[in-house]
Amino acid sequence: MVCFLTEDLAMEDLKVKILARIRGKGRGAVYVSKDFLDLGNRAAVDQALSRLVKAGAIRRLGRGLFDYPRTNPRLGGELSPAPDLVAEAVARKRGGRISPSGAHAANALGLSTQVPGRTVYVTDAPGGSVKVGRQTIAFKRVTPKRVAAKHRVSGAVFEALKHLGRDSVDDAVIKHLRTTLSAEDKKILLKESRYAAGWISDLVKRVVQE
Repeated sequence: MVCFLTEDLAMEDLKVKILARIRGKGRGAVYVSKDFLDLGNRAAVDQALSRLVKAGAIRRLGRGLFDYPRTNPRLGGELSPAPDLVAEAVARKRGGRISPSGAHAANALGLSTQVPGRTVYVTDAPGGSVKVGRQTIAFKRVTPKRVAAKHRVSGAVFEALKHLGRDSVDDAVIKHLRTTLSAEDKKILLKESRYAAGWISDLVKRVVQE
């Protein structure tokens, strides 16, 4: 009897700690079990997350994928999670690195007005797709070097420039990146340009120059 009470108390304590961390990051964040393994073992974390889902505290997006959903103040419904946050959570779960694919990256950076029909990320982890609600997020496996950039913005810039192609990157593209990227982004971009093809590295130097 004492043993069961102790286990129940431990589970309640774990649920409180997990929920505090989730609420601390605010609505919209996406999680996987691995994000909480510093608080308890895998079996206990999975059980605590399942109980939080049943209690309506968090939402299950898919197998081993959860979020603290944003809501629509007017309609009161729950909003879909941001694809980038889902993709980053999947990457943490699989233990790989990701970057938005060329068309996706170009659109996100404002270098293209064309909205890709599919949300695709390149990764050095196994490929495949994840369906979350009405969204299908695809992962295309590439060489580790292609996703070697650690900074999210750097990876997106490299993919976008590769998608546009050397001959299509004109002064307008360079000026747009120069004016929209922060000083810190440009500093990291220059440092990580060693992972990119030679012609992309040359373009990056033009972007960061004053």
